[in-house]
Amino acid sequence: MATAEQRREELVELFREVSKCERCQLHQTRTRTVFGAGNANADLMFVGEAPGQQEDLQGIPFVGRAGKLLDELLAENGLARDDVFIANVLKSRPPGNRDPQPDEIEACKPYLFRQVELIEPTVICTLGNFSTKLLTGLPTGISRVHGVPQVHQLGRRTVQIFPIYHPAAGLRASSVKEILREDFKKLPALLAAGPPPQEPASPPTPEPAQEPASEPIEDTQPKLFD
Repeated sequence: MATAEQRREELVELFREVSKCERCQLHQTRTRTVFGAGNANADLMFVGEAPGQQEDLQGIPFVGRAGKLLDELLAENGLARDDVFIANVLKSRPPGNRDPQPDEIEACKPYLFRQVELIEPTVICTLGNFSTKLLTGLPTGISRVHGVPQVHQLGRRTVQIFPIYHPAAGLRASSVKEILREDFKKLPALLAAGPPPQEPASPPTPEPAQEPASEPIEDTQPKLFD
């Protein structure tokens, strides 16, 4: 079994691979990939939809108004960004912040599942419809499943999936913001319960296709996975 430091090193290697990914058309319009950021050994992981304009510019997830609300909700429950890992379904911004397309989701899916395997979270909060449907494998929308944990196996890791509304939805409607607050209050108990029993090892998650070798890419954000 890999140590936390070994898993972190593999996560950095995956970051470098994602940074040069050209598996879908989004590489033509992005400024930077947005791999994810936070604690590489986190018990709690958040998965959003896709990077927005500010995320595309900075290469860090949830740096806009929705990110500030997420920070606020974490703090209300005794948590901080340093305690969690935040990622998205897509690693590149869709033009005009349009919805992710099926081929784009499929291109990024192996990267996200590998992140889950390396971080080994206990709970994954899916933010909104796209991440909830992808990680649960179910078509049910967020309005019907929010606030109720589900157990799923993602690659070689069995986790609790906890669907909640996307913070951006909370910014648009005060009623949704209150629902978010109530759902967030359940997180400490979910984390305290520990991870679900791990199922027998399944075949390894397929590795994303390797791009042709080029000049080495430096880890330009060395504190991305502290």
